Amino acid sequence: MTTNDVKVCQECGTEIRGRADKKYCDDSCRNAWFNRHNRTTGNYMRKVNRILKNNRRILEELNPKGTSKSTRKVLHREGFNFDFYTNIYRTKTGKEYHFCYEQGYLDIGNGHYALVLKKDYIE
Repeated sequence: MTTNDVKVCQECGTEIRGRADKKYCDDSCRNAWFNRHNRTTGNYMRKVNRILKNNRRILEELNPKGTSKSTRKVLHREGFNFDFYTNIYRTKTGKEYHFCYEQGYLDIGNGHYALVLKKDYIE
């Protein structure tokens, strides 16, 4: 921003000296401006990540050996949120595994779920 050809900081409004493309007077003003403008997006992402991490933790605790079974009631009681997962894996037969990172689950009917661990998730 300029006022009468004098560059001013976009955060605090003080005069800026230095490079022609400089927008902030110092690092603290630059950080404050970006933090203020990214607050809403950051809060949403933090909430989603918190839910995903919680889902992963629940699956990991209920599946210590890599394959096991659980019920919707148990998962729900532990705080599992079925609306949040990182990806879906579809088998050739049409089964859909939902994953929270490397921890996954498959609806096997009647409120029961097969829990799985995908060991080669990221390599």
